[in-house]
This record gives sequence, structure tokens and C-alpha cells, in this order.
Amino acid sequence: MTVKIDPDAAGFDAGRLARVDEHLRSRYVDPGKIAGCQVVVARRGQVAHASSIGLADRERDRPVADDTIWRLYSMTKPVTGVALLSLYERGQFQLADPVDRYIPEFRDLKVGVRRADGGGYDLVDPQRPMSVRDAMMHMTGIGYGPRGARLDLAAAGDRPASIGLGPGATLATLVERLAGEPLRFHPGTQWLYSWSTDVCARLVEVISGQRFDDYLRATVFEPLGMHDTGFSVPDAEVGRFAALYRRDAHKRLVLSDDPETSRYRREQTFLSGGGGLVSTAADYLRFCLMLAGGGELDGVRVLGRKTVELMRTNHLPGGGSLRQYALPGGYGEVGFDGMGFGLTVAVSQGPAATQAAGSPGEFMWGGMASTIFWIDPLEDLVTVFMTQLVPSGTFNFRGQLKALVYGALVD
Repeated sequence: MTVKIDPDAAGFDAGRLARVDEHLRSRYVDPGKIAGCQVVVARRGQVAHASSIGLADRERDRPVADDTIWRLYSMTKPVTGVALLSLYERGQFQLADPVDRYIPEFRDLKVGVRRADGGGYDLVDPQRPMSVRDAMMHMTGIGYGPRGARLDLAAAGDRPASIGLGPGATLATLVERLAGEPLRFHPGTQWLYSWSTDVCARLVEVISGQRFDDYLRATVFEPLGMHDTGFSVPDAEVGRFAALYRRDAHKRLVLSDDPETSRYRREQTFLSGGGGLVSTAADYLRFCLMLAGGGELDGVRVLGRKTVELMRTNHLPGGGSLRQYALPGGYGEVGFDGMGFGLTVAVSQGPAATQAAGSPGEFMWGGMASTIFWIDPLEDLVTVFMTQLVPSGTFNFRGQLKALVYGALVD
């Protein structure tokens, strides 16, 4: 990316930051564990480190470039959160509002409660309606989704989120199908990574009266200059689109989604707020810098400062952790220990709780292809990491990068 890189101005030791590239290259790229990656570190609005390592497309021998396009998957979620919060700032809804005020299909939802004898489930009324805040926190009670469109590890990989919803499926289609499913628990009582953020995307459509992609373009992407972010890759840019890989049973890297034939080459009807975007490291850095700047970047304000604070506050009951509230057997894009949850982002409860370098109040998320970001308001620090390996969690990139990045700070 064509930006000035100045580690000294950002308060880093350049030699120590060089360890980031050495680590990623020697431990992951050279041994063939990943094809390639990109990492950007910024502090006080100044880029301290930016590197592109290895191949974006191993089959065509295309190196990772400054403008490589990556699948964001769940790093779409905070973008959806910002879009919905921009409507909150306009007074269009309150976090405590019931979702069914805007999505009437949810008015007759039931909760499936396991019988004491283990012989099945009873359907009961929810203790209270799911709220907009529940939807932004994965506390709706919505499960992994209707048959054929399940959001779980078995349905991971490069398959479209709209699988089983039928041709031309939209966010409205998903909501209709979810309305026929019982909730896994009473809203607000537990945490389960689910289709909740796609419900948030549908809320954006209903409340704004615009298609989700149009609203994102006008409210987030164009104001921030995120010109390479969207739900598909244009034909003219396919040479910049990274290939997606997975590990086979023998731990070999195997092509999972060819950029030439990927579903992202087609215009999408299912505009997934939970995982549908593609972007570049430069674009996503601008998104993160906006949040780090209290909702403003380069004189353009997307959110108010207090709204960003609302987003990055731990909203779990009693200031608890994901370990306390996550449904057993569930998963997420961060570890559960020492992590609270805000509005579409995880929130660190501090280094002693997470057992990792960092600061209380860092907020973050990641994506299914092992992409990650975190923002540290106390240090005014942003890190964005891009690669394309499914599933996430195969390697602990977040923990390793945090050790390397924070270890390079000098003031």
C-alpha cells in the first residue's frame, strides 16, 4: 500500500517489528502452511509496518500485492454493526427495541426447552422478545439456521451462505426461514455465534429502506474511500483476488475456492452482513482507523465518538465473559477466556484475563479464512492481518501477532 511507513513516529522499534515478517515467513509461508499473508500495524494514525509475504494464488504463482483482495467472512460483522449504529444515531431505533417491531416474522418465535427426562423439547414463549442489542451480541437465541443453510463448521469452507435458501435468496429470505426455527435459549441469557448479524443486516434494510449493499456503500465505503470493498469481485479485478485454501487430512494445503470460478465473481443477492464482504488490507485499515479515531478519519465522520464507545463496551450481563455465557459446544473468532462482547465486536477484559499482551478494552474480531484485526484504544493501535486459510483457529495468529507487535512498542 502506498502509505508512508514510519515506525519511529508510531513509537515502535523497527528491528523488533521486523520480527513479524520473519515469524510469518519462516513459520508459515516457507513451510507451506499458508500460501501468503499481509499484515499492517498502525499507531497514532501512523502506519508503522506493512508487509506482503508469499503468494495470493499459488496455482498461478501470483504474489501477495499491496492491493490483493481477500475474503473477509466474519470480519464483515463489525462493518454491519457500524451501519446499524449509524441508524441508531439518527434516532431510528433503540437498542432495547424488540426486533419484531421491524421484522414482524419474528413475533411468534418460540424457545425450544429440553424436557427434564431428555425425551425431546417443549416449545415455550420467550421470557422476553429478542432485542436489537441481542442481535448485535449473538444473544438472540437463534441457532445455526434452517436445514440446508446451517452456519456451523460442517458448512464451512467456500460454500455460499445462501445454500439451501434457493436461487435469488436475500436477507428477507433468511429471516423468513429463521422465523420457522425454535430459539435455542431465551434471548439475552446466553451467547451463541449464529445468524444474528445477518438479522442486523436485515434491520438495516428495513429501517433505512435501502438494500444493504447500497446503504453500506453510501454510509461507510464511499465516505472512507473503501473502493475495493463489496460483495463481489469485478471481472477487471479478478487478478487481484486471492485463492482460498484449506488443510487436508495430511496437513497439506489444498485449494478450496479458485478466484477465477469463485461465487464472488457473480453479483450476490444474499448480502450477508455476517460474512459476505471482500476487501483489501488498505481498505480494512481505513475502517479500523475510523473506529480508532472515535468514528472519524481524515475529516470524515462516520459515527460519533460516544457511539463508538457504546460499540466497544462489554455488554455481557454483569460485565461477564464469553466463557460464562457461551453455549457449550459453541465457537467464535476469539478465545472465550477474558473476553467480553460489545456490539458486533469482542472486548478484552485485560492481559491477565486473556493471558496475552494487550490492554483492557481492546476490541476485535476475525474471519473464517483466518483474517484478524484488533484495535487498542489505550495505545491508539490498530493491527490488520489477512490470509486465506479455512477454518480459522487452525493456527493462533492473533496470539502470536499480539506478542510480536506489543513486544516492539518502545513508548
